[in-house]
Amino acid sequence: MAPSAHTRRIVIENCAIATVDAADTEYASGHVVVAGNRIESIGAGPAPEGLEDVVRRIDGTGHLATPGLVNTHHHFYQWITRGLATDHNLFNWLVALYPTWARIDEKMTYAAAQGSLAMMARGGVTTAMDHHYVFPRGAGDISGSIIRAAAETGVRFTLARGSMDRSEKDGGLPPDFAVETLDGALAATEATVKQHHDASFGAMTQVAVAPCSPFSVSTELMRQGAELARALGVRLHTHGSETVEEEKFCHELFGMGPTEYFESTGWLGEDVWMAHCVHMNDADIAAFARTGTGVAHCPSSNARLAAGIARVPDMLAAGVPVGLGVDGTASNESGELHTELRNALLINRLNSHHREAALNARQALRLGTHGGAQVLGRAAEIGSLEAGKLADLVLWKLDTLAHSSIADPVTALVFGAAAPVTLSLVNGEPVVEDNHLTRVDEDAVARSTRAEAQRLARIAAQG
Repeated sequence: MAPSAHTRRIVIENCAIATVDAADTEYASGHVVVAGNRIESIGAGPAPEGLEDVVRRIDGTGHLATPGLVNTHHHFYQWITRGLATDHNLFNWLVALYPTWARIDEKMTYAAAQGSLAMMARGGVTTAMDHHYVFPRGAGDISGSIIRAAAETGVRFTLARGSMDRSEKDGGLPPDFAVETLDGALAATEATVKQHHDASFGAMTQVAVAPCSPFSVSTELMRQGAELARALGVRLHTHGSETVEEEKFCHELFGMGPTEYFESTGWLGEDVWMAHCVHMNDADIAAFARTGTGVAHCPSSNARLAAGIARVPDMLAAGVPVGLGVDGTASNESGELHTELRNALLINRLNSHHREAALNARQALRLGTHGGAQVLGRAAEIGSLEAGKLADLVLWKLDTLAHSSIADPVTALVFGAAAPVTLSLVNGEPVVEDNHLTRVDEDAVARSTRAEAQRLARIAAQG
């Protein structure tokens, strides 16, 4: 769609550009012209002359422009339970924290979402997602509070409306009082999609159907959840193949491995993406590739919980869509996606098979941008810098002490320290300027999240 007359334009010039388009086009010194909420033009050298209605010109000398980062897996509410159970594997960690998480309420989830979103946005995330699956009775409008926080921060957002109905009495991990009923979960999920999902091009809010995991969800909820998502025309998300304990659980309970179980319940397909996928054999990877099922790779969380190293190079070679995820900040306390670029590269090089050839800097950047857009079903809109796509982009400052002696800007961004964000645009609007959020008071968010973390700790201690 061509910009209309008198469209406000932002011109960025003299910066290095990594477009992450299909050809991995890069410019050592180039320009980006934003018209309204779209990228109007991009290329080498200065911007075209004679542009009208230019409201801002930015000299990008010493900077790298990239697509905005896309986060494909997170649990915002965990921002107020960071730093707990730091020496546990996944199942023990969940058992330790579920009793606390089951006491969250709307005010807590709003504050936690603010904290999670603020940290990500300040670090270059322009599209975020939240997999929220804890809905205590009487806790208020939790989904609405999360969506409100995302809108206030200014980022593009997918809410994966999660659910759990398999509690301890049914052989699951959550305490009995922390789960929903099958019918209640399905009805609430449908209501959330109908109230909040926007299917249009450039949507700022979308909703996915997202039962939590095989060990906290009944087979019927998995099966009916998939049917519901497809009836409503939205995507599906869950956790999959995260640990050896999960694989053992699936074999004992269902008589098959996680991937076979997912396929038997309708949970493989181009409209599905799964978090982690650490313990995948060749047949599992082939099934994901055959069906177009996506993966949210969460390297820091996988290391924090000693889950293992996902076979990301093998997935990419097979054609599996792969993006990056922060995961919940109770298993990745930094809560920043740009550090996952570096960690994805480094951790995958520890794989004994691929070693130094596992991933390179540009592959890592692609995971965090185009790969994430692909996994969320939005690659036609975001994930690369191309004319006609939405103006979600980041200008990284690379001329300071931390990066200035690294000649290649993409190498500097991925291998180097976390780079400051001079400008982050979402839908053509600034959400970060000079490494500070433009719409949210960071100090106020810090105070609020601390207060809500302390309130939750007191409530949990009282049982």
